[in-house]
Amino acid sequence: MQGPERRDAGQAFPVYITVVAGLLFLAFAYFVVGQAAATRNGAQTAADAAALAAAQDARDQLRTGWLGVILDPAQWGDFLAGEEYDDAVACQRAAAFAAKNGANLSGDGCVRLSTGEHGFRVEVLTQAAIGVSVVPGTEDRHARATAKAVIEPLCTFELPEPTAEPDPPAEQEPTPDPNPEPSPTPTEPAPIVGLACDGVPWTIDPDRPELPSAADLFTVRLAD
Repeated sequence: MQGPERRDAGQAFPVYITVVAGLLFLAFAYFVVGQAAATRNGAQTAADAAALAAAQDARDQLRTGWLGVILDPAQWGDFLAGEEYDDAVACQRAAAFAAKNGANLSGDGCVRLSTGEHGFRVEVLTQAAIGVSVVPGTEDRHARATAKAVIEPLCTFELPEPTAEPDPPAEQEPTPDPNPEPSPTPTEPAPIVGLACDGVPWTIDPDRPELPSAADLFTVRLAD
């Protein structure tokens, strides 16, 4: 005959197995959920980095283009307004930064904003799957995320009014000058005024140009 202690031990063993199995299941479930959350967070990080990279590349293009016409203020408008840049080049940089963060451009990929804002909307898909191979249906699922980065112009420019020149005097027959003077030296271009960035005035001196940086010209930030 079995004693009471042996019978109790035999009855407790299945309970013990059930408890251990439940704990293992919970641990595995937390692991799967944690991995999925980490993958989704990685997707958002990649999307944010890609959108910012595209916007910053466009900002650098805008400043470079502006410097190319720095002595012709009549051509400054599209550059200072944040409109004159090559979005395909900027999106190449977005793809590179997405890859550095373990994702690829997907869906609409990298798209220039067209809602009155300047910047980019980026969609990415993680290279790593959300789930694990032992959970059917999760090994081929990847996290998707989107981000938007905007370029906000900080500068305004008012083209100075041209100075009215007096009417030339009536032409008269020139009197020959026995001692003609040498031709005057061409005058240097005058400093360009009228530019203000974030409330700070800038004077563009053609001889000693001190120019705003890209960060002075534009703000780049993530937007909802």
